[in-house]
Amino acid sequence: MTDPLPSPPLVLTGVYLDGRTSRSRAATLEVAGDAAILRAEGGLETRWTLAQVGIEPPVPGIRRVLKFPGGSRFETGDDAAVSALEARLGRNRGLGGVRRLEARWGTALGAVVLIAAFAWAFVAFGVPALARTAANATPRSVLTTFDRETLELLEGGEYLSPSRLSAARQARLQREFRRVTARLGGDFSYRLLLRDGEGEDAPFELGPNAFALPGGTVVMTDQLVALARSDRELVGVFAHEVGHVTGRHALESIYQGLGLSLLTVAVTGDLVSAGTFAAAVPATLLRNGYSRDAETESDDLAGRFLLREYGTTKPLRDLLARLETHDRNADENDVEEGSRIEDLLQTHPGTADRIRHLREMEENRE
Repeated sequence: MTDPLPSPPLVLTGVYLDGRTSRSRAATLEVAGDAAILRAEGGLETRWTLAQVGIEPPVPGIRRVLKFPGGSRFETGDDAAVSALEARLGRNRGLGGVRRLEARWGTALGAVVLIAAFAWAFVAFGVPALARTAANATPRSVLTTFDRETLELLEGGEYLSPSRLSAARQARLQREFRRVTARLGGDFSYRLLLRDGEGEDAPFELGPNAFALPGGTVVMTDQLVALARSDRELVGVFAHEVGHVTGRHALESIYQGLGLSLLTVAVTGDLVSAGTFAAAVPATLLRNGYSRDAETESDDLAGRFLLREYGTTKPLRDLLARLETHDRNADENDVEEGSRIEDLLQTHPGTADRIRHLREMEENRE
């Protein structure tokens, strides 16, 4: 057999950088056989074996770079010549497909769209899923700490003031609350805090409101008690808030609102973050509310309880209407339906939707 013909010399034109200064010099690089010979202005001539020459992978729009021992380098815009050298030496083979994809605008645009879609899906579905997982995994000891830290912030910041309800009224509501939690509450440690929600120096007034903290603390304002026309309506609220506790909705909502930074709490039990958690409660729970699924789940629990106890969900429906209209004389018929488009765009269920759902529960009960 005859030996294969040697490859013809390959000459590249570019610039040389010695790796010690930022100065570049016009140069040529000749590849002949197993040698690479660099000739740069100023009379410099240096020779290396091809095994000593490194070839950096191509980047679209950037000059090709060949690196030499000692940190010096040769840069050239002759991509075709460097690609031919890569093929001759068998270098960077695995990057050929990547390079071809990068060179196609349609493929690059498609990749950008794909990344954007992935980012949206992660925010829309991934973060909520992680928040749910973290909420379910958070130890009870951490929930108790969250409740304590949150209440200290709310009361210290004068969001809440001592209740002005009579002792007899408070005692009656506490009895009703214990009755609800005994039936629905699971093994959480519950307590009801009755508070005035219209402190003079509060950052914003809570007004008629009730909310549940993750560990089982339920806060109800005097203003909500005053808005109710019967204890049955408040019993419906108690059952609804217990649903948020057993479903860990408050914890999930706050984790999701804070993003990924606090998900480590569920894994590590790091109580140092409890203060950060507490600071997020007013905005996350009191202003942003819960997701559609969380509200519906809690309404289902409250609706079933009201149907068992009183045979109707109307007490909660009417109180929801008064909360929506701020009119103590309103009932469920005074809440107007929103448009279909508005309903689809809302991340939280509208009052009309909730009332309709509770009414359907009553109409469809067995």
